[in-house]
Amino acid sequence: MSIRPVKRLIKSKPTREGAGVHLRRAFGFGNTSEFDPFLLLDDFRNDVPEDYLAGFPWHPHRGIETITYVLAGSVEHGDSLGNHGAISPGDVQWMTAGSGIIHQEMPKGDTAGRMHGFQLWANLPSSQKMTTPRYQEVKSPDIPEITDDDGTHVRLVCGSFWGKRGPVDGIATDPIYIDVSVKPGQRKTLPIETTRHAFAYVFAGSGKFCNASEPLAVPTEGVGWLETAPPSDADNRSLVLFDRGDEVMVQAGDDGIRFLLVSGKPLEEPVAWYGPIVMNTQEQLRQAFTELDKGTFLASKKRS
Repeated sequence: MSIRPVKRLIKSKPTREGAGVHLRRAFGFGNTSEFDPFLLLDDFRNDVPEDYLAGFPWHPHRGIETITYVLAGSVEHGDSLGNHGAISPGDVQWMTAGSGIIHQEMPKGDTAGRMHGFQLWANLPSSQKMTTPRYQEVKSPDIPEITDDDGTHVRLVCGSFWGKRGPVDGIATDPIYIDVSVKPGQRKTLPIETTRHAFAYVFAGSGKFCNASEPLAVPTEGVGWLETAPPSDADNRSLVLFDRGDEVMVQAGDDGIRFLLVSGKPLEEPVAWYGPIVMNTQEQLRQAFTELDKGTFLASKKRS
């Protein structure tokens, strides 16, 4: 077994999206080849209603999937297909935009004014860019939760992990998306297939991710894990991008650590990206915006 080294440790950066929503971007809108098939991760945890209530009014998407995971507050949504509803704490919405959809997402805080959650964008392979749009909306009770013998707790949103499978299915890149909590002072190893790109995003507590590209040698007397391989410290709002290997190792800090651990099979396809639309060529991108201008964006699937 080989521990994945830490390729990069990044702090998410403040930005604004939608109608002026204050959030933090962990990665996105640049060269995201190291994250392939993922394009963007936004952390929209916010405790000031004035900074998020304007929300994300009507806007288009094509060629991608958006994955929204809510921790506190709720997000009301509606779209051009007539769908509407809300996702609440612990819920996940996996939207496959496919050939095109126009939707809105309007956050509402809880009684304490908190609106907490994340949105991840995943690319679609060229063969599914123009697939029929669909939703997979999963309520919190339907997300499997697994607690290991050492108290490590996992919520399994998508993919297979520790012998169980998450409720989201039919995703081409076969992603694994889990919410991991490790108890204070606990060291934990988590498996990830070598062929996948993988990252962790820390949102509570802190810890040290082992930075070893080779299997850890059996330590000699008096040599502990922290001396065997220099770890990388990660705390709230830290993104950890991993290199290749088949497992990650983390040592939780005094307050424990909680993080998203996401992996997927890279598409290794060309990316033509502008705003909410991601295609494979500039011509496809121009065509999408031309259709938006002409009002034929949502009819394009019927013509293809």
